[in-house]
Amino acid sequence: MKVGGLRDVIEIAYKITNEGFGPICDNCLGRQFAKISTGLSNDKRGQILKEVLRARGVEIEEGKCWVCNGLFENLEWWVSKALEKLKDYEFDSFLVGTKVSGMLLENEEQIWEIAGATYAEPLKAELNREVGKRIEMRTGKRADFEMPEVVVILNLWTEKVELQANPVFIYGRYRKFKRGLPQTRWFCRECHGRGCKRCNFTGKMYAESVEELISGSILPEFEGRDMVLHGCGREDIDVRMLGSGRPFVIEIKEPKRRKLNLQMLEEKVKEENKGKVEVTGLQYVKREMVAKIKNAKADKTYKLEVELKTKVFETHLKKALNKLIGAVIEQRTPTRVTHRRADLVRKRKVYNARLVSFDFEDRISVLEIKCDGGLYIKELISGDGGRTKPSLSELLGTEAEVKELNVVDVELK
Repeated sequence: MKVGGLRDVIEIAYKITNEGFGPICDNCLGRQFAKISTGLSNDKRGQILKEVLRARGVEIEEGKCWVCNGLFENLEWWVSKALEKLKDYEFDSFLVGTKVSGMLLENEEQIWEIAGATYAEPLKAELNREVGKRIEMRTGKRADFEMPEVVVILNLWTEKVELQANPVFIYGRYRKFKRGLPQTRWFCRECHGRGCKRCNFTGKMYAESVEELISGSILPEFEGRDMVLHGCGREDIDVRMLGSGRPFVIEIKEPKRRKLNLQMLEEKVKEENKGKVEVTGLQYVKREMVAKIKNAKADKTYKLEVELKTKVFETHLKKALNKLIGAVIEQRTPTRVTHRRADLVRKRKVYNARLVSFDFEDRISVLEIKCDGGLYIKELISGDGGRTKPSLSELLGTEAEVKELNVVDVELK
């Protein structure tokens, strides 16, 4: 139905009051014309329409609204419920949402059959706005339609208010000083976290991880439900992460606190995880940073102790390292990870390779290598049975094996 002017509006309003299933409140009447005029609230628009109808001799039935079942008469009840929930949470921005009950949805469909829905606003849109305006006034916080820190959900089915606290994201770098620590929780391969004999009924392959250690120090401070670590790549379990540390973003789920002193958190992690893990450079970031970190390209610098099967002169070793500098390595997925990685040939570049120390008799050398991220450094040394070319082993003509490995720098591109 096309509304051509005030006359048409009044005719539709009369039809609603005459053909409806009982009394209708100002909000629900005015909401049917929300898109026609601006500058008025729905309840004010409804009041004016009722006054016009009464002036024309139309009797307006009083009582509980058949459309919203008296919902808009009880706005303060919902507001007080929401404020009670919010009092335990730290936030600057919020949004209100509604889970509409089946009965109210049916009522809305019925009034649209009478009046048409072209110019109407959905019930839940008005409810969200009206409750949101009152929360703004009571708390001084702002409604945010893009990235609210908390979402207040009015559940009309259960007549309860639910609260969804959106995550806090923190960027930083971690250093891992202890070998044998995975980056994240590693669930048991046999029981998948349920607990079995293999994992001593812990559900995990390893007792602790970088993620869990950091979480143990940080999560209680935020009073969150869980913490997830998103790393810029990951080092092997037996590899230490030293130097500048590995970039990461931690995601604190359902936090009650949001504004903590991050320097204090750095000190707490350091104090509680001495000899295991440290974090540095913590700063609050937005959700988008997770994807940036996960997809970031980085150059890695490694310091590694290499054992050769036969004795090699220092000059021979230096020549081999010089041949690696600038070389593009063709590396097929290493044998040790083919069970969890696609069997592909990847090309990665070595930017620098230098000899740090050399022991001819013990056949032990310490090297420092800078290369593209994604290059499996252990296989660059061993050759992995010819799957990595060129390799140090191939260039030297003898078997070579990494005995100890540290990451000393992760340089984001």
